[in-house]
Amino acid sequence: MRVIGGEKGGAKLLELEHEQIRPMRAEVRAGLFNMIQDFVPGSRFLDLFAGTGSVGIEALSRGAKEATFVDNLPEAVQLIKMNLAKLGLTSRAKVYQLDVFEAIARFERRGRKFDLLFIGPPYGQGLGARTLERLASSTILDEDSLVIVELFKKERPELKESYGRLALIRERRYGDNLILIYRSTAEASLPIQ
Repeated sequence: MRVIGGEKGGAKLLELEHEQIRPMRAEVRAGLFNMIQDFVPGSRFLDLFAGTGSVGIEALSRGAKEATFVDNLPEAVQLIKMNLAKLGLTSRAKVYQLDVFEAIARFERRGRKFDLLFIGPPYGQGLGARTLERLASSTILDEDSLVIVELFKKERPELKESYGRLALIRERRYGDNLILIYRSTAEASLPIQ
């Protein structure tokens, strides 16, 4: 597994074989960042259910100002920290070993805001929809935040077109994977390239 683009493009990431850690395929990650490339530079990126951390690390490599990683598995947190250190990105990152919903509540209490939020939950547990429902009323979203969900194609019926102020603006399929992008704004129907 490698960083695809940006200042760390081509750098090899450490990996870990673990039944609960599912790295995003390079093809899917490349497609995602092609869709959001104009929003990444200078952004505050939140990687929920971070796993290997490859998505947040990709955002840092492509110019995100900072990235925050959340995963409840100690093995995932250790792997993310090792990859950040290996690539010299530790100073621009925070890593939390927390349940995603607990992390969202903590960020709300601290007044944290994020421009780009990535949700890459374990498959088949309904966590994509639950996380979107929780974020819909959350103060961690800014006026124009994008919320990206990656899930297995068979889970698509579980997700709605909108969750409160979050509206679906883009959907793309990569094999068995789906990427859905929601926007937090009154003008949520604006397309992104």
